[in-house]
Amino acid sequence: MKFSLKKCGIAACIIAVILLAWINLRPVKVVAVHQDDEFAYILVRNFPLTDRGKIAWWLEHANELKEKYAFPRPGPYGLYSISFWDFGDGYKEDAFDLLCFSDMKTKKNCIEKNVVFRVDNARDGTVIFNTIIDKYKLKDGKIVPYKI
Repeated sequence: MKFSLKKCGIAACIIAVILLAWINLRPVKVVAVHQDDEFAYILVRNFPLTDRGKIAWWLEHANELKEKYAFPRPGPYGLYSISFWDFGDGYKEDAFDLLCFSDMKTKKNCIEKNVVFRVDNARDGTVIFNTIIDKYKLKDGKIVPYKI
């Protein structure tokens, strides 16, 4: 049997495409939701990797999440922030540089600080999507880059 670099490359590409499809098609699991005034912290597993996937997931599930968890809860100036955090290895005991939730009366009430997506609003009501690398806004039914 003759080793072929071309066949090996094709096989590697096929495996990579299958792996990426599997990663992107896993359903997002909302593990928990924590509220602190106008801030909602949503702990998730399998969140989409791409900016487009994150925003599309939010747009598809926003009403369902609002009904189930009663957010956003705007603060005194009408502003709110909804952040999605990778649940990773789950809750941990308080330690240096963890995000902890005071609404949990247990020693394991903290997670690693790995925010994957955020939805905020501006004073004028504009919805802003922060994908950690870039920012976008919803304008006239379209998603466009957000520049400050």
